Amino acid sequence: MLDKEKLLNHITDEDQILNMRKVLDQIEIVLNKHTVGITDFMDPYERRLAKSILNRFSEILYMELGGVDKGERKVISIYPEYFQYQDIAIPIAALIIEGNIAGLSHKDFLGGILNLGINREKIGDILIHEDNVQVVVKREISDFILINLSRVGKAKVKVREIPLNELKPGNIEYQDILITVPSLRLDALISGAWNLSRKASQRLIESKRVKANWEPIERVFKDIEEGDIISVKGYGRFILNSIKGISKKGRVRVELRLLK
Repeated sequence: MLDKEKLLNHITDEDQILNMRKVLDQIEIVLNKHTVGITDFMDPYERRLAKSILNRFSEILYMELGGVDKGERKVISIYPEYFQYQDIAIPIAALIIEGNIAGLSHKDFLGGILNLGINREKIGDILIHEDNVQVVVKREISDFILINLSRVGKAKVKVREIPLNELKPGNIEYQDILITVPSLRLDALISGAWNLSRKASQRLIESKRVKANWEPIERVFKDIEEGDIISVKGYGRFILNSIKGISKKGRVRVELRLLK
């Protein structure tokens, strides 16, 4: 039996303790049964935490699978170090949704799948294209979706499986804006992105509605770096796309990419 408390003592995010216990459960399966363990889909922050645990075990290897190289959500396949890659079954599947889907959003497609009673953790990236939508899911639920998903919103849809190598990065709509801020502090950038007061931005952070690179942040004074992704529940996401320089008054000129 693993000493799970000891292996988790570096995880300070209490909301992630249960997720990391599930990772340890998979590690135990691999070590005790000499087979492959599969996590559910995790975002980049969750995978960083998982790898901080996985890297403590020299007798196992792992790989991240999300269907596309730059996928946001991926599963981790864990296996004994003596296994060969070709001996490991691929635990994810790719589905394509077609029909009269014009005007439907990522939220609509996610909602349509969740309404079937499927947990979010079983669903990977949802890739929006002009005339279809590709969805990465765990293999274990792919047939269920194929049989049961017939509507997204009010639109009738058809679903079929496609090879993973036919997945393509989704179209991402965004708007670039140029603003000046007093500093690169998180609260200042949130204020600039959505024209909020600093106090309003600070309240959002303190109420645990803000993430930086998928990690929950409660410190209003956190400095943000170029390329960081900020998400605010109820508002959306933006990337600190570039830092343009300092104005004569000492303010920082930045370009934010607001993701739609």
